[in-house]
Amino acid sequence: MPATVERTEDGIAVLTFSAPPVNLYSLELHDELDRALDEVEATPPRALLIRAEGKIVSGGVDVSQFHARKTKADTQQLYDRMLELPNRVDALPFPTVFAAHALTLTWAFEVALACDLVLASEKAKFGLVERVIGLTPTMGGTQRLAARAGVARAKELVFTGDLYDAATLERWNVVNRVLPVDGFDDAVLAFVAHLAVGPTRAFGAAKDILRHFEAGGVPQANAHVTAIAAELFDTQDLQDGMESFLRDGPGKATFTGR
Repeated sequence: MPATVERTEDGIAVLTFSAPPVNLYSLELHDELDRALDEVEATPPRALLIRAEGKIVSGGVDVSQFHARKTKADTQQLYDRMLELPNRVDALPFPTVFAAHALTLTWAFEVALACDLVLASEKAKFGLVERVIGLTPTMGGTQRLAARAGVARAKELVFTGDLYDAATLERWNVVNRVLPVDGFDDAVLAFVAHLAVGPTRAFGAAKDILRHFEAGGVPQANAHVTAIAAELFDTQDLQDGMESFLRDGPGKATFTGR
C-alpha cells in the first residue's frame, strides 16, 4: 500500500508513505494519503508521526502531472488539490511530527513544514527545487518557511533551489531537532511517545492559540486565549492533573487525552 497507518500502544498513529523508487508525488499517492488521514481522524491518536519508506523521503513531484494540464484553470485546479494535503495536516488537533531520514524535496518538505515539529537525521537534506522547471512551490512551503525562518530565508531556499542540510535548517528554526543516523527511527518514536503521553487537548488548545497568533499577532491571540483555555476546564486531563499536583506534587499526573 502506498500509505499505511499503524498504531502503537502509547497512542501514536504512524503514517508511512511508500511510492518506489523515490516517493514522487502523484494524485494517486495523494488519494492514498487522504485515505490514510481519514483512518487517522476516524480514531484520533494522541500524536501523529509521518514518515517515508525507502532510501530517500522523496525526490519531488511527478512532473507529468503538470505537463498534462492544458489550461491555466485546469492547472490551478491541480494546485488547489495539492494544497489541500498540507492544509489538512496543519489543521489536525493533536501533535504532528514529520521524520526526515534522508533527502526530502518539494511536496514532502512542504508536508513536513505543515507538521508541528520536524525531526531530521544528520544525513537528511531538504530543498524546494521547483525553479528547475520554472515553477514556484504550490503546497504552502514558501509561506510556512517564512513563518519558521523569516521571509529572507524563504526567498533564499526558493530562489536558489539549493539543498540544505539538517544542521543548517535547525539553526534557521526550520528543523526542530537533528538526530543521529544510527537509531534514528527509535529516537523519533521515543520523542513522539513523550508527546503522546501528554495532555492532548491542551496541546490542541496551544495549536489554536498559535493559529490566532499567526493570523493576527499577539493582539489576536490575546483575544482568544482565555476562551480557548477555559474550554479545558471540563477535560479529564486538567481535573486529574490538578488533583495529582495537589496530592503528589508536579510531574506525577497520568494523562488520558480526554
